[in-house]
Amino acid sequence: MTLRIGNASGFYGDRFDAMREMLTGGELDVLTGDYLAELTMLILGRDRLKDPAAGYARTFLRQLEDCLGLAHERSVKIVTNAGGLNPAGLADAVRTMADRLGIPVRVAHVEGDDLTAAYPGSLAAHAYLGGFGIAECLRAGADIVVTGRVTDAALVTGPAAAHFGWRPGEYDRLAGAVVAGHVLECGTQATGGNYAFFGDGDVRRPGFPLAEIHEDGSCVITKHPGTGGFVDVGTVTAQLLYETAGARYAGPDVTARLDTVRLIQDGPDRVRVDGVRGEAPPPTLKVGRNRLGGFRNEVVFVLTGLDIEAKAALVREQMSDALAKSPPGEVRWELVRTDRPDADTEETASALLRLVVRDPDQGAVGRALSGAAIELALASYPGFHVLAPPGKGAPYGVFEDVYVPHGDVDHVAVLHDGRRVPVPPAQDTLVLDGVPAPPLPEPLPAGPTRRAPLGLIAGARSGDKGGNANVGVWARTGEAWRWLAHELTAERFRQLVPESGGLTVVRHLLPGLRALNFVVEGILGEGVAAQHRFDPQAKALGEWLRSRHLDIPEALL
Repeated sequence: MTLRIGNASGFYGDRFDAMREMLTGGELDVLTGDYLAELTMLILGRDRLKDPAAGYARTFLRQLEDCLGLAHERSVKIVTNAGGLNPAGLADAVRTMADRLGIPVRVAHVEGDDLTAAYPGSLAAHAYLGGFGIAECLRAGADIVVTGRVTDAALVTGPAAAHFGWRPGEYDRLAGAVVAGHVLECGTQATGGNYAFFGDGDVRRPGFPLAEIHEDGSCVITKHPGTGGFVDVGTVTAQLLYETAGARYAGPDVTARLDTVRLIQDGPDRVRVDGVRGEAPPPTLKVGRNRLGGFRNEVVFVLTGLDIEAKAALVREQMSDALAKSPPGEVRWELVRTDRPDADTEETASALLRLVVRDPDQGAVGRALSGAAIELALASYPGFHVLAPPGKGAPYGVFEDVYVPHGDVDHVAVLHDGRRVPVPPAQDTLVLDGVPAPPLPEPLPAGPTRRAPLGLIAGARSGDKGGNANVGVWARTGEAWRWLAHELTAERFRQLVPESGGLTVVRHLLPGLRALNFVVEGILGEGVAAQHRFDPQAKALGEWLRSRHLDIPEALL
């Protein structure tokens, strides 16, 4: 007995036509949609300030209006976290739409994640719930289940638990579904999107992924026939490493052991995932808290031609003097040397000097900055201009993780007939500790080396978790893994990524995936909304690492 679960959204703003593509492209039992991220919760929180009836992903409603009839005809259940901060409001909106369209569907929702009232000063504070509220709704006959903040993988574990009758404590089965859900959650990232070796297939329009889940928790990751992109061990490995850390991948229902995952190519565009083991979840639930951190402004000075360093020094001194009267709380300068000598275009002869200021007071980053920058227009370095005039300063958000006991959250399934079914908290829990470091593989024998980019033999994918970044690096062959595991230490990582030099870098080994996972603590400051660095979500950190040169054995090249 197989349950086919597909995904049609990896973020709020993903491909609009994906829902129709998934419903028409092949067989499905359940279609999920993941619309939430740390930044999305902040955006929805600001929406709710303007309109208390808002707070959910309106795109989902527009997609569903086009596809509700299709889903009903094909008996496909829809499970989505598009409810955001207002799952009850979205569920009501779906019912209103279905009535208007004359399509008989049963809509349920899950609530209890909203803890904002317990954290004064927050725009949104929401616990990450598990999948058993979704399962209750589906077991009671719901056709559509809307949630707020659940774990991304819960969109898969809930339907799987309902379909196969899994109960809390069946950790290996649940862990298998968590792994499947983690692979599906970012949509086309599992089918060649954002993939280090994108030249291995046609990724101009990747199809969305689906998982064929079996009763024992194992699955096959695939996609609809004839859709773009590709599914292989590499694309699945990349997504498994995305936004994870060590061997234990914790959730509210189960902790999945990523060091037990086995990936086997099971035919074209088919990867079998099995062997996953699970443990009791940790005793606390993660709560994502979003709050306003203050106000932010920036100006980017364009420095062209000769004397780039001297021009940068001049404008820095001028701006510092001007801002000294009312200095912002934080001032950051960054010189980006995009220029090159004897350039044949003005753009390639230019470097960018970026100034970012932050302060709790909008006045300290608004008029003070814009006035100082504009007044230099005729009084600074030759060729003075900026990419855009600075504005009045905009609010920025801060994301924080806090943790609460399971029992502090009232997880409730609100069924399609209005009944409210409490979902009990986890009874068995296990404190989340690291696992002993696995043994390193035998090193490669000594031989000639050549200076070359790491990316010739290794893939990488990186992402954000609050203020931390993770970079997963995997080898494509066993021989490359033997070299990578010994060569790419935490210290070598710091050398290759100088921004991490003064930060804590933790290396995790996952030999079953031929992978290393690095967690760089604090490199993203207060999270993506604070825009602490050039790449605020660390999306390209892995690609930067792959571009760095090392002495690589010639036998691997």
